[in-house]
Amino acid sequence: MVKRQVIQIDEEKCDGCAQCVPSCEEGAIQIIDGKAKLVADVYCDGLGACLGHCPQGALTIVEREAVEFDEEAVAQHLAATKPELPTAPAGGCPGAAAMQLRDTSAWQPRTESSGNGTADDPAPSGLANWPVQLHLVPPHAPYLQQADVLLVADCVPFACADFHSRFLDGRPVVIGCPKLDDGQAYVQKLAQIILASGIRSITVLHMEVPCCTGLLRIAEAAVQMAGTQTPVRDATISIRGKVLPTTDGGSPTQIAGGLPVVSPT
Repeated sequence: MVKRQVIQIDEEKCDGCAQCVPSCEEGAIQIIDGKAKLVADVYCDGLGACLGHCPQGALTIVEREAVEFDEEAVAQHLAATKPELPTAPAGGCPGAAAMQLRDTSAWQPRTESSGNGTADDPAPSGLANWPVQLHLVPPHAPYLQQADVLLVADCVPFACADFHSRFLDGRPVVIGCPKLDDGQAYVQKLAQIILASGIRSITVLHMEVPCCTGLLRIAEAAVQMAGTQTPVRDATISIRGKVLPTTDGGSPTQIAGGLPVVSPT
């Protein structure tokens, strides 16, 4: 034990947004039970690269007795947490069986609406795959192969009235909540999908509330863990269902489906 600088996390301030996780290249921080935790002192170099990534100011550097930083231990830790490609499950819930509902190989945004959304003329569903929960989606699912995947926060479809026609419409989708779910498990699962399916891009669609931006950090961390150059795009939805301008104050740059590019990697 030596007296040195290490990170300290104020759990009262932490909202579990996970923005600090990908900023720590040593993997010293993980989201556990909805809060950021220092996994072990030995993984923290005390340089504070994560400090500027916490919107709540929950991270500080303190000087205290701690185990010395060990680069070899960090390397072993990172190797141990790198995702392994799972084999297809032999059983499980029938409702979690992978199903491709529409052709996703040549996704294009809808140019004409079909149905006016009334009870007599309902608009068609844009859903192309099942299941949609990130925890349940098989990394080898056929609809994910070389696909442009939409990663959506759970609340978005409730706020965005034209979610199906504007954003989904045949694009493979996975959903999750960065606030209530295990962010580190999401990072590992998404990295598995990237490696197993060779997806072309990830578009993250999340709400404007601060904790929801953690979904973007999860996607970025997954790409980093997978060791690929998979492009990550980001769009923010307001509580009133509007697509918000980019963070620099400019107008959204339109891409397929009306999604603004905010932070491609």
